[in-house]
Amino acid sequence: MIELTNEEIRRYSRHLILPEVGMAGQRKIRNTSVLCIGAGGLGSPIALYLAAAGIGRIGIVDFDTVDVSNLQRQILHSDADVGRPKSESARESIQAMNPGVDVVLHNTRIASENAFELIAPYDIVVDGTDNFPTRYLTNDACVLLKKPNVYGSIFRFEGQASVFAPHLGGPCYRCLYPEPPPPGMVPSCAEGGVLGVLPGIIGCIQATEILKLALGRGTSLIGRLLLFNALDMKFRELKLRADPGCPLCGPNPSITQLIDYDQFCGIPAEPQNPAENPDEVTVHDMKKVLDHPALGIRVLDVREPDEYAIAHVAGVPQLPLSVLPQRFTELDPNVQYYLHCKSGVRSIKALKFLREQGFKYVKSVKGGIGAWSELIDPTVPRY
Repeated sequence: MIELTNEEIRRYSRHLILPEVGMAGQRKIRNTSVLCIGAGGLGSPIALYLAAAGIGRIGIVDFDTVDVSNLQRQILHSDADVGRPKSESARESIQAMNPGVDVVLHNTRIASENAFELIAPYDIVVDGTDNFPTRYLTNDACVLLKKPNVYGSIFRFEGQASVFAPHLGGPCYRCLYPEPPPPGMVPSCAEGGVLGVLPGIIGCIQATEILKLALGRGTSLIGRLLLFNALDMKFRELKLRADPGCPLCGPNPSITQLIDYDQFCGIPAEPQNPAENPDEVTVHDMKKVLDHPALGIRVLDVREPDEYAIAHVAGVPQLPLSVLPQRFTELDPNVQYYLHCKSGVRSIKALKFLREQGFKYVKSVKGGIGAWSELIDPTVPRY
């Protein structure tokens, strides 16, 4: 076990005078390694507080680049980092916080092919991701490798956290969520939004759980799901039990190796030539019909009113997806419609709904208003 230097004793003195930590506890923290999957909203406070606390080695898994829209909540990054790999920006911020921390970069997407290799060298894994395939993959790999998985998720004003560790007597993520929701059922933060401070609160809870695991102190969130509502400023707790029928951590597991998680979550493979998707048109097609009303094709914006107020295309009326089931009778099934949203996800959902109601002439605008701003009219704000 690596001993503390005099400089480290000065740095961590407020830990050392806690009887529950002391010199022995700080050495445990110093000798703990943590793999942080994601350097975004949750990963930012997690990594910074773990570095400040003196975790010896922090691995960062992230393949994304910093976008200006990240800066409202992803405090690892600054305006100067826009366009840079998040992993590199994260390393600089962590080492600026504490040069004594060993930061290992994994500038890659975690997948079934590399998950074991990435996770195996670390003591604890913390999930800071925002998509279901990666959550199930992280859970499954951690269970099979017997690593604690410190879980957190955020959306709009609500967050949740837990620790999944069947080898320590608790349930796994599959015990809580045996099946993923249908694709597109749960909007991403890019579509639904998130209060900027929320990942700070949930991420700090995750960092706290990691330090408790490192110290072997306190009562962890193993077997408990902590729910937080920022608008009401209320915490609730749900008791979790291991599912005896769990296909992963149950007594008779049917999952003994990693699987195709995109397929498991119902996410279709990317077409070789996405431009040929028969349900989609481009923003150039949309501009053509707006410039030539005689074509008889109508364009509808299926975003919500708050988003419409941020940015919209002149002359395009709004019919939000949320009220489409009540108002679709206002539309003429014999007219052709182009539907657009922010990025093309909700417009596809609106298209599928209208098809089910007998509308044959419906297309989704690929890329939505984001593509319109990028390729047609840069004066339209991007958000």
